[in-house]
Amino acid sequence: MQKVSATEFARNLRKVLDRVGETGEEYIVERGKRPVVKLSPVPEGRTAQEVMADLYRVLPERAGDQWLEDARRGHERLSDELRDPWDS
Repeated sequence: MQKVSATEFARNLRKVLDRVGETGEEYIVERGKRPVVKLSPVPEGRTAQEVMADLYRVLPERAGDQWLEDARRGHERLSDELRDPWDS
């Protein structure tokens, strides 16, 4: 992580932003030797499909079995009867 003074940051704004965007490097902007701002790249956006594909890495091993069981139990409670959602 690079440290840069507020004055140097202002003078080299474009260069610093390009570096952050291209390399992912982070900067701490200091004013009077005190850290004021942390500049870091914005995480790239991901599609819902990409997020769902990564779920297996963070979910417990039996989470899929539990989800399937919950889905089956929930389906039993559903009614095939059509109703008017605007009817109170």
